[in-house]
Amino acid sequence: MSIQKLSSVIATIYENFPKGRFITLVVLRTTHSETIFRTEGSGEPMCSEFVQAGLEGENQKTIIQRLVMTKRKQVAPERRYGREHLRAHELLYTNIKDGSLCSLNTNAPCEMCTDCFLYGFAAGGGGAQKSRIWTEDAFSILPASDVVGDRTINAIYETGTMRDEKGNPSTALNTSEYIKPGVHFLDVVTLKDVTADELRYIIGNILFTSRYGAVSSRVGRMENQILGVFGSITELPSSLELVQATYDVLGKPLEHPLNINQLITASKQVIANWQNKRGVSVHLSEAEVTNLLTDVETNWSEAERDNFLKRLSQSYEPFRQVATEKKKAKAKGKNTLVEVES
Repeated sequence: MSIQKLSSVIATIYENFPKGRFITLVVLRTTHSETIFRTEGSGEPMCSEFVQAGLEGENQKTIIQRLVMTKRKQVAPERRYGREHLRAHELLYTNIKDGSLCSLNTNAPCEMCTDCFLYGFAAGGGGAQKSRIWTEDAFSILPASDVVGDRTINAIYETGTMRDEKGNPSTALNTSEYIKPGVHFLDVVTLKDVTADELRYIIGNILFTSRYGAVSSRVGRMENQILGVFGSITELPSSLELVQATYDVLGKPLEHPLNINQLITASKQVIANWQNKRGVSVHLSEAEVTNLLTDVETNWSEAERDNFLKRLSQSYEPFRQVATEKKKAKAKGKNTLVEVES
């Protein structure tokens, strides 16, 4: 029923042209193990930025260094999660250029699967689809200095020492920064002109993705929670504004680890004021958000997942046919003389 309440901002079918329908998801991301977010190689510091601590009073004047979970660190694993299931249900298509199965980072997307229609693609030599999932950097509540630790990594030989049989010392010794477990990032994800099944697919990818960052087979465990859902005709406040406003509400002094229930209460207090923001037409209550998440989990369940993913994939069929016909017409046009008025 909650999805029906969003009907004014949900597209009934996929369309090529945007119509200004925005759905905003407020996401709380919490690390459950050591996590590494960096853009450089091993040994480099965590991604961070100097920003205002808050939006009001002394917090507005105070500058702190916050950890940053960049948008690429969010979208890439969530996109891969969805693609795992598209592949399992044989819903990835073959690229017409080289006959390979649709794959990320190959410059040869199939341009026909759910992932291509939703997350976008840019094919070399022609063909592009803008992503309808708008993300931005997520920021930590607490300063980086409070939630980052150092870990010394070594690789000992089978003798159990740092020296080989010839007595040479091992060079596999390194000190690297990591983000501590229990660190919270607040994030705003904006969806543009999505259908009900596309909304279910995106929320499922966010809720069920559990590993982020570097070395994710060993660290990077994270839990995502949806704290709020809004429908509007424009974008709502940014992730940074949400973090700063929440920081203002939280009692001081703050120290790691934060009480997650107090943080959720403070965050919901902040976003409750968003229903008065310009352009907001729908704000789901807590019960409605719970119903929406139950709906998502039902469609992603073992019993329903195949029908759900195939129904979503089928919804793009008319546009796949149009694309094919356009390519045929374009190819035909290269061999046809065109009469031009002189």
